[in-house]
Amino acid sequence: QVQLVESGGGSVQSGGSLRLSCVASVYTYSRRCLGWFRQAPGKEREGVAAIDGVGSTRYGDSVKGRFTVSRDNAKNTLYLDMNSLKPEDTAMYYCAAKSDVHCYIPFLRSEEYNYWGQGTQVTVSS
Repeated sequence: QVQLVESGGGSVQSGGSLRLSCVASVYTYSRRCLGWFRQAPGKEREGVAAIDGVGSTRYGDSVKGRFTVSRDNAKNTLYLDMNSLKPEDTAMYYCAAKSDVHCYIPFLRSEEYNYWGQGTQVTVSS
């Protein structure tokens, strides 16, 4: 079983920045695929960013050029650096891990992921 705990959410003005973190409680962490997703009230869950076991990344169209996903395998931690935030980025952000111990495609579909954190709220005001 993998447990994921997100942190770093908060309220920020438009144009500001935040860094989200997600710590995983699993020692077979370094080659798993990991992802960030978000869900706003009344909307479907959206893939934000993903990173595979060798560091390849993929981003949703709405965040390309503004968000950066990274991982620190020594700390079992996934990060999401969010810059130039917009009000439409307001959502609950979730990190997710795929069950495959070795994964080399950065999936952005939520159906590919098996473990989810509890979420951290990001609110961007105009």
